[in-house]
Amino acid sequence: MVIRKIKIILEMIKFEHTVFALPFAYFGAVLGSFIVNGGFPSLSQWIWITIAMVGARSAAMSLNRVIDEQIDKHNPRTATRAIPAGLVSKIEVLLFIIVSFALLFYSAFQLNMLAVYLLPLAVFFLVIYSYTKRFTWACHLILGVTIALAPLGGWVGATGTLTWEALLLFLAVALWTAGFDVIYATQDADYDREHHLHSIPSRFGIGRSLKIARVLHVLSFLSFVSLFFISPLGWIYFIGVLIAGAIMVYEHTLVSENDLSKLDVAFFTMNGILSLVMFIFAIGDILL
Repeated sequence: MVIRKIKIILEMIKFEHTVFALPFAYFGAVLGSFIVNGGFPSLSQWIWITIAMVGARSAAMSLNRVIDEQIDKHNPRTATRAIPAGLVSKIEVLLFIIVSFALLFYSAFQLNMLAVYLLPLAVFFLVIYSYTKRFTWACHLILGVTIALAPLGGWVGATGTLTWEALLLFLAVALWTAGFDVIYATQDADYDREHHLHSIPSRFGIGRSLKIARVLHVLSFLSFVSLFFISPLGWIYFIGVLIAGAIMVYEHTLVSENDLSKLDVAFFTMNGILSLVMFIFAIGDILL
């Protein structure tokens, strides 16, 4: 019974989509450790960073499902999610959230004191981003900041410091995330407008929103390129950035104002691939 409920909750929060953020957390950890400590993170740092990331994402996604219960219930696209469908209760999900936050907090204490000091800031964004669609169309940028805490957290977890390179990586991931979230939100543009929810598609229309997403991805690409110039990362990393840029261009060819039928491919598949490409090429660059 308990295992079945946990499986439902993991499916509800799309646990497998941790692949979007976790490679960037490792990217931040490895690059930071290489620059600050001159080597790779220790085994214990890999383990605690992984647990912290899993705890943070699980807590944030579960909170989102609890906070958005009424919105999901009345949206045909999301009405079958576990909470509005009655597959799990809010109490059961809240218990899962408490455990997830406990994993995050305990992991931070196992890493270093800067990770502990930054916990309130991380929790603030993990909680607040689910509310932002209620009062601002800039909610996509807040989600970008929230997911970009992954590379920043990895960096802090491995080094106990923050540098300009870490902040530039944070910016690149925040802009990339905001861009693909704008694309994803186009499918709910009409529903959001009718129910007074805020998003860039509901505010500016689908056509202009896709243009805004392109601008965000161009800025993200330029941020990744800038990291090449201010960090020790070399040409292997740069090749990875070019591949990531090509993936973003391809992603935008899959969707148009009049055809959103390939939205899932553009959102899930291509972004998962991009995240892994950036991690693999960055690690390859440092190793070679």
